[in-house]
Amino acid sequence: MIKIIICLILIPKSKFLMSIFYVNFILHIFFMINEKKIAVVLPAFNAGKTLTRTYNEIPLDIVDFVVLTDDNSTDNTLQIARQLNIKHIISHDKNKGYGANQKTCYNKALESGADIIIMLHPDYQYTPKLLHSMSYLIANGLYHVVLGSRILGNGAINGKMPFHRYFFNRILTFIQNILLNQKLSEYHTGYRAYSREILEKIDYNSNSDDFVFDNQILAQVIYLGYDIAEISCPTMYFKEASSINLKRSVIYGLGVLLVSVKYFIDKTGVYHFRLFRDKGL
Repeated sequence: MIKIIICLILIPKSKFLMSIFYVNFILHIFFMINEKKIAVVLPAFNAGKTLTRTYNEIPLDIVDFVVLTDDNSTDNTLQIARQLNIKHIISHDKNKGYGANQKTCYNKALESGADIIIMLHPDYQYTPKLLHSMSYLIANGLYHVVLGSRILGNGAINGKMPFHRYFFNRILTFIQNILLNQKLSEYHTGYRAYSREILEKIDYNSNSDDFVFDNQILAQVIYLGYDIAEISCPTMYFKEASSINLKRSVIYGLGVLLVSVKYFIDKTGVYHFRLFRDKGL
């Protein structure tokens, strides 16, 4: 509405449509955070029922572009993404896995010049309304990684996280904090913001294509000596929200423990793992 009013007052009608474009550009520059280009990446799989709701809450006043990678969904995710005019839509020709989906997202965001890359699940389990807060922490140079924690502020409990998931989240996080010498409230959130600097330093493309990718990348960040910020994130669990079955949850949990053990052994100098080697080596 603000854009239309400005155009009506200042611009001749014959140039009205062109004016909308320029005013949009000027307002976006005005709202940029420390001249940082911000990308939101949506790793999608069968997100057709929740994608529109998620996308419509993304604050496009600060977000420069959105990247959606569809991991060979069997629903109408791609069709809805096109209807929403998402700028970058990538489709995998086969289901490659959650980690592989993120790799495609991050590669495209970096290729497109993003300074801050925020991963947001398109299943509306996490609210996009925290994008401003997460972006500011990175744009102001305070942190290079920000997590939206479901544990801080009882977001998981209030959002009805299933008890078994909450229980194992707490157990795994406790063990990880010991082995990684950290004090994070959780390592398993799917709401994350990264600076360009950190993603360019980490060889995330060599990580797993499965769910353990999330923990590998955090272990790599910690290994390089970067601090990780957390902000309290309300969350919602409902029928359409994505989830993994018990078998894959067990595999994920074992993978998480293996990553943490590798980190601990590598830091002691007993053995050095490829996971923690510098990019390009």
